[in-house]
Amino acid sequence: MPLTFQRSWNDADVDAWRDTVSRFVEQEILPGDAEARRRGHVGHALWRRAGELGLLGADIPEAWGGAGGDFRHQAVLEEEMARRGLTGMSTSVHAIVMHYLLNHGTEAQKQRWLPRMARGELVGAIAMTEPGAGSDLQGVRTRAERQGEHYVLQGSKTYITNGFLAGLVLVVCKTDPAQGAKGTSIVAVETGDCPGYQVGRRLDKLGMHAQDTAELFFDGVRVPVDHLLGGREGQGFYQLMGDLPYERLIIGVVAQACMEGAFEATLAWTRERQAFGQPLAAFQNTRFKLAEAATQIAAGRAFIDRCIAQLLAGTLDTATASMAKLWGSETQCRVLDELLQLWGGAGYMQETLVARMYADARVQRIYGGTSEIMKEVIARAL
Repeated sequence: MPLTFQRSWNDADVDAWRDTVSRFVEQEILPGDAEARRRGHVGHALWRRAGELGLLGADIPEAWGGAGGDFRHQAVLEEEMARRGLTGMSTSVHAIVMHYLLNHGTEAQKQRWLPRMARGELVGAIAMTEPGAGSDLQGVRTRAERQGEHYVLQGSKTYITNGFLAGLVLVVCKTDPAQGAKGTSIVAVETGDCPGYQVGRRLDKLGMHAQDTAELFFDGVRVPVDHLLGGREGQGFYQLMGDLPYERLIIGVVAQACMEGAFEATLAWTRERQAFGQPLAAFQNTRFKLAEAATQIAAGRAFIDRCIAQLLAGTLDTATASMAKLWGSETQCRVLDELLQLWGGAGYMQETLVARMYADARVQRIYGGTSEIMKEVIARAL
């Protein structure tokens, strides 16, 4: 039987929303994906189109320009792209930036940026990683020095998702280096007409070729003091930690939907592809591999749906969200490897959906906190 799931959090409103999202993905993103992969980004027009249709800020209140939904609506957007192998438009990072503003920003900051992000006029990015600082964010060296009514930013960031197209970058920096983690803050930079701000290379990655991952440089960038997220220095680590369950659950949601899409495509392939006078699906090895994958995917769906329910109820803790990311991303890579094998040589070709998914999946175990960091977080909660 086909691997289909009735999600426990569905209702008529979510189903209607999924229809809207699915049409957008099929009509607006999918036709241009091959060109976006060659170009290295999806372009601003696609973001603005998503904004026109009300798809950005799905779980942001209408008062701030969002659609007024909840996490289910954002999850649907991520699922419908992930199951088709579309990774160029990082609506997840965009949503995470919006939630930093919603949860930690001042009223003025929300008014200034959230409606423009919801309209797709500003693409959001968050600049944490530096050439010398990855998982250990206490090693961040980018400095924001206050000079009168401005902060002067000096430093560089790398591996920044949405970096090339970003109109608003939340920069993790040190406002008081002597205080270590307590001296970390987040400063918002509007990139348009911003002296000293420079986008470096669009990085040549193993996968996610349509996603504009870039280097960013801040050479004496002057930012008004009211661009300090929340208006208080030294709150950066608290703000970063507060939104981790949301971010890590999104990664788990993407992993789950990707596996489901890959399985659907592989099931169809093995039923159509002939070898030695019979379909691949007729061989016991194929049937067993499909059965193993289906079982892992079914287990993942139950766990991810429970985590979504917990997030909606406000009870999802950091350790459980870390489990969702760890289990989801690790299982995603294992399942895709097994499914790709069933495609034979075709599975190694970029024109094949599962091949692109395989390459795209590897970073899921790294960004948002590596698998090793997830294990550490989970272990501390035991």
